[in-house]
Amino acid sequence: MKLENQFLCVEIAELGAEVVRIFDRQKNTDVLWEGDPAYWKRHSPVLFPNVGKTFSSQVLIEGNTFPTVQHGFARDSVFTCVSSSGEEVLFCLSSSEDTKKVYPYEFELYIRYVLMGKELTVEWQVKNCSDRNMYFTIGGHPAFRFAGKDEKKEDYLLKFPGKEALTYILVDPETGTGVPDRTYPLELEEEMCPVTEEMFLRDALIFDEGQIGEVWLCRKDGTPYVGMRCKGFPSFGIWSVKDAPFVCLEPWQGRCDNIGFAEEISRKPGVVELPKNEIFIKSYQIIVA
Repeated sequence: MKLENQFLCVEIAELGAEVVRIFDRQKNTDVLWEGDPAYWKRHSPVLFPNVGKTFSSQVLIEGNTFPTVQHGFARDSVFTCVSSSGEEVLFCLSSSEDTKKVYPYEFELYIRYVLMGKELTVEWQVKNCSDRNMYFTIGGHPAFRFAGKDEKKEDYLLKFPGKEALTYILVDPETGTGVPDRTYPLELEEEMCPVTEEMFLRDALIFDEGQIGEVWLCRKDGTPYVGMRCKGFPSFGIWSVKDAPFVCLEPWQGRCDNIGFAEEISRKPGVVELPKNEIFIKSYQIIVA
């Protein structure tokens, strides 16, 4: 599936309803990571019904334990295209007997992409079709490749408009779950900090408490390259792989479990509680400079 205008060409796969290409026509360059499995095989997966890992790779729902996989099953599920036009497309994933084996709720997950100018809006709609409250987290995971063939992390900066400093937590390397009782400062100079390999030695940087509503990946001279507007998201992740020529900017509505969490999903910090027959809606924008 393609969305196109004079500025961008966006390609979306039915598998995971995942954006697999964002091509800047004016600069004749790809902006989204191409999915080279030597570093990371994905491009921009949608994370549902869990962001990140659950502690012990399981979740407790109404007294029953269900197995989980990192980032949930939506990214590996085939979506149905509900409608499409030249600059907008809507996909849907519905619950099934297979999904109920790991997530007992009946739901409909809609993912809408709207291309306008040099902006791509990503919108999620989660409908609770069950007869009781439904609990989940959901997030984005787009990876932005560096423009030049030989460019490295050190050739880029991150810019956080309006921010003087940020704080983040890390994940426990053994369980992949958050360690919230120790925070680290991300010091900024003129709203920016350099991208380095050392940033990601312990996996993702996790920013809680709604700190990030806009972020830009900029060239070393401060020129904007690609940005994200994500107002109202409680958590945000920044991640990459050693020596990989990309950076992931990840808006999250909820995140991985905290280390040691073994309670009912309803008590998980940051979890979305969605009453029956109601619809949760959230969106963010990818902006190509």
